[in-house]
Amino acid sequence: MTLLLLEALGALLLFVFIVWWTMFAGRKRGEPADADPPASHTDTATDTPRSDEPPR
Repeated sequence: MTLLLLEALGALLLFVFIVWWTMFAGRKRGEPADADPPASHTDTATDTPRSDEPPR
């Protein structure tokens, strides 16, 4: 019975160590900032005609 408890304790400690390692093993200064932010939908709208184009 003691051997089963020791094995369960070892598995629990291994599980806690893996969870801790994955939670705190990220980048030292966080994620890098994007160089170019994504364009908004209104900037790329094609349904409005430009002023230099004749109406359809």
